[in-house]
Amino acid sequence: MDKTMTLKDKLAYNETFNCVQCGYCLPSCPTYVTFGKETHSPRGRINLVKMAAEGRISLDELAEPIELCLGCRACEPACPTNVQYGRILESAVDVLAEHRREKQSFKEKVTRKLLFDQLLPNKNSLRFAGSGLQLYQKLKMDEFSRKARLTHILPKSMRELEKITPKVKVEKRKNTTINHSPTPAYRIGYFVGCIMDTFFKRINDLSMKLLAAAGCEVVLIEEQTCCGALHHHSGEKKQAISLAKKNIAAFEKHQFDYVINSIGGCGAAMVEYHHLFHPEDEWYQRAKQFSDKCKDVSFLLDQLELPFKKEVQTTVSYQPSCHLKNVQKVVDEPIHLIKKILGISYQPIKDMDRCCGSAGIYNIIHFDESMEMLDQKMGNIRKASPEIIVTTNPGCHLQMLMGVKREGLEEKMRVVHLIELLAEACEIN
Repeated sequence: MDKTMTLKDKLAYNETFNCVQCGYCLPSCPTYVTFGKETHSPRGRINLVKMAAEGRISLDELAEPIELCLGCRACEPACPTNVQYGRILESAVDVLAEHRREKQSFKEKVTRKLLFDQLLPNKNSLRFAGSGLQLYQKLKMDEFSRKARLTHILPKSMRELEKITPKVKVEKRKNTTINHSPTPAYRIGYFVGCIMDTFFKRINDLSMKLLAAAGCEVVLIEEQTCCGALHHHSGEKKQAISLAKKNIAAFEKHQFDYVINSIGGCGAAMVEYHHLFHPEDEWYQRAKQFSDKCKDVSFLLDQLELPFKKEVQTTVSYQPSCHLKNVQKVVDEPIHLIKKILGISYQPIKDMDRCCGSAGIYNIIHFDESMEMLDQKMGNIRKASPEIIVTTNPGCHLQMLMGVKREGLEEKMRVVHLIELLAEACEIN
């Protein structure tokens, strides 16, 4: 970031004036509802950003309220004046990241470089890490480590996450095309993600099969890379821009009607790729064209005819992904798809739109706060008493698994991705 720029230039200062401090956002904000502090509400944070830009508070005073924001953006649909909270938050995250870099220890710098530069965007590194985890699980070292209490050397957040880590299956992706129709309805470019394809590869595979069964030509291209969402949310904007450019360039080589994914968080990052660029930058229009094609798999499947074959006699509740609902504006489609399955009894959850507390890596770096929100969510899920909790995002999925385990409900409730439920009803495996 240009050091000659003032804080008013760096922060989305002008956007803060759209907030009239009415408070309509307060009931929609999970951190305000949970902690009851004005500084942890959207209007409170907006006011703090304004004060920081004007030099009335320090960046250190701004840091905690911003860092404790989930970034769920539930405040945006609730706002009567259309405040662009996401842009204000992103500007604050970028400024605070720049501020912290000046104080980072050598250990912090190395850790961030390994995670954001070497692991997430590097397929070989991810496969290597995933293969190690796969071997760890295959040899039942996970069970041994827990019994021997070896996992207690980990931070509490990582220890709890290790307990519910899905079985990993690592395979190298190759260029793939699936097409069962002589006249496909759409030609789809499929985005697999990085973490998603390591921990939930089966869901990606089932998504592509379902799209093909519904009459689409589905193409997976090797050149795609990490979406950059975690980089962007962590203030690593340069890396986020670099990854966005790689994905845009890779997919625009092909004539796709849509670029489809089954990952609420990644999809939200990609539909806003153009926000990473100045409108006069040549990449802005390229990003906008790419973003316009990016859709969640539920958006498209709801428009198509799926070959349902099996009744699924069970009770289902849906836990929405915040980024799918609030950023991608996909609200009703997952519920429509659930209700199309014969035998399903759909049970809505009270306050279902409130964030579960996962939010990328929020449940790792702010574990106690995240668990407080999760416990509130699980209280409402208990009242709905579903046999299956349906999710549409890997972070939400893992958080729901953790919630079910914390409540001792493993024998009564399953957590599945929407795609897994649809595939079961279509007898696709």
